[in-house]
Amino acid sequence: MAQEVRAPHTGGGPGGPGGPGPGEGQSRRSVVVAMGALLLGMLLAALDQTIVSTALPTIVSELGGMEHLSWVVTAYMLASTAATPLWGKLGDQYGRKRLFQAAIVIFLIGSALCGIAQNMPQLIGFRAIQGLGGGGLMVLSMAIVGDLVSPRERGRYQGLFGAVFGATSVLGPLLGGLFTEHLSWRWVFYVNLPIGIVALFVIAAVLHIPVRATRHRIDYLGTFLIASVATCLVLVASLGGTTWEWGSAQIIGLCVLGAVLLVCFVYVERRAAEPVLPLQLFRIRTFTLVSVISFVVGFAMFGAMTYLPTFLQVVQGVSPTMSGVHMLPMVVGMLLTSTGSGQIVSRTGRWKVFPIAGTAVTALGLLLLHRLTGTSSTWEMSVSFFVFGAGLGLVMQVLVLVVQNAVSYEDLGVATSGATFFRSVGASFGVAVFGTIFTGRLTRNLEDALAGQDLPPGAGPDQLAADPRALAGLPPDLRPAVLDAYATSITDVFLYAAPVVLVAFVVAWFLKEDPLRVSVTAPDPSQTLASNPVERSSYDECARALSVLGSREGRKAVYEKITARAGLDLLPASSWLLLRVRRHGTVEPARLAEATPVPLRVVTEAARQLEERRLVAREGIQLVLTEQGARTAVRLDTAREDSLSELLGDWWGPDRPTDLVKLVEELTAELGGCDAERPRSPEPPRDHQA
Repeated sequence: MAQEVRAPHTGGGPGGPGGPGPGEGQSRRSVVVAMGALLLGMLLAALDQTIVSTALPTIVSELGGMEHLSWVVTAYMLASTAATPLWGKLGDQYGRKRLFQAAIVIFLIGSALCGIAQNMPQLIGFRAIQGLGGGGLMVLSMAIVGDLVSPRERGRYQGLFGAVFGATSVLGPLLGGLFTEHLSWRWVFYVNLPIGIVALFVIAAVLHIPVRATRHRIDYLGTFLIASVATCLVLVASLGGTTWEWGSAQIIGLCVLGAVLLVCFVYVERRAAEPVLPLQLFRIRTFTLVSVISFVVGFAMFGAMTYLPTFLQVVQGVSPTMSGVHMLPMVVGMLLTSTGSGQIVSRTGRWKVFPIAGTAVTALGLLLLHRLTGTSSTWEMSVSFFVFGAGLGLVMQVLVLVVQNAVSYEDLGVATSGATFFRSVGASFGVAVFGTIFTGRLTRNLEDALAGQDLPPGAGPDQLAADPRALAGLPPDLRPAVLDAYATSITDVFLYAAPVVLVAFVVAWFLKEDPLRVSVTAPDPSQTLASNPVERSSYDECARALSVLGSREGRKAVYEKITARAGLDLLPASSWLLLRVRRHGTVEPARLAEATPVPLRVVTEAARQLEERRLVAREGIQLVLTEQGARTAVRLDTAREDSLSELLGDWWGPDRPTDLVKLVEELTAELGGCDAERPRSPEPPRDHQA
């Protein structure tokens, strides 16, 4: 979580001194090709969060160690969570292209090693290497968008990255099942290699972004300490009651170590120049409550997604591919309600109902999952999966919106990444807790089911718990009892998770529904479906939200609004043209139409209306302001400032940050179209022209 430096943005924002702005000097084709390579990089990280789930039962069967299943997921999550803030800071400091290439290489090395792993400890270690690279792919690909394109286009391109997340949520389980069933589970990891190599070569050839070094005081110690605290928590959750007794010296030692490290973390963060998680955010009640809810959402979401494929493949007896198909209702429910709730909140400004309803529906979904058995119908499972996914979707988008709305502009980026950080830690913790409950229950249930039975060699409770394939060696009359033991062990996990989600339901009632800033808009799926913390600066978050103003529809809406606010009866294009004439002194309509996206017909009609109203006059082929036109343009200019003030709320106060002023200036210039036909006026713009 990068702490904001209140200085002009030099990475993803307006060009710094002596450097070109985003996208300048690059052809449209090179930008599109570079975006394709970035999308491939994002695809690698996004796919790896979902493709492994349906392969896990097969991996465990081949490598053994059902009790270690959770760590295949947790190792990746912990490593990517810890690495994400470092990648963001290092990219600012040393250039994002090289760092992005390094992240791809690390990710590919981890993928290749995962594919050749011979036992579970090896696979878990190699997954951590993968996670280190995956964290970089996530944060740097989104940051490079800001280096390549102007703020006006940023939302559209970042929307593509969100679409990749949505697609991989659906395709990941299916592809994981297909590879596992028809090739080998190892191809779940090998598939990354050709994609990553293509991305590496394309990035090297076509990605040309200026390196503007931004000096950071990187909080290495804080990053190490928070990762260590999270690891201690997860170790206690995954090893307590299984590998070691809860009262054992090892578990007590881990608890004490985690507490000591947490105290050290608080001490370090109080003194860090750029803390990885600024403690002052916890003084904001909304941020603290959202962090708790985010933790619980991550806990439930990734815990369930990890163990549902095991239920489907072992208990229901479906193939890996079909287990991916069976999980689609959950993903569809999540995507539908996540997108829908975000859009509704952005339009209505009302949001409190969604965290409350979302946590309630999620708890209901967990109770429905608990009721599943080996004889449950496909229809019954699909409804349960859909309800669970719909509940998660209702709350995920809204949490990011709420926390962005609660903080000042300076903390916008770090608050967003802070909220998603707690979801990532919750995901790691949830997978570990689910694993502990499942392993403990499975061993006991199998012992009860097989007590006094004459078992064939290699088919004892311990063997059956470690390798589901041992079921094939059981006599037919014993299989139903063993399958029931597996079903009960997995579904009991969902029952124990329901009260945890109800805690979030209670916490959600204490959220205060502050009016939503108009500039806070629904985040893309990369901020809600990913397990990694999102790392964007305040500038990038604001640019993404405001980028809608630069679209053709957005530009028209802006000029309709400021025309009405100024009390004028003009076409939106006429207001636009009048402000351009005021800005440049003179404008030639034909050249203006050539240099901007506005059609000549629209420019001509606007010019005719301005001449008829005597707001402009002709000097040859040039338009110039009349005295009446100058007064009208001032009214429009004031209305534009008022509209921006309303849009940005208290962010646009007297002490507004320099990078926000630059962003608004750049977007305002783009609202008028491309300025290629005439240089900017040399006079420094007044604040109200921003």
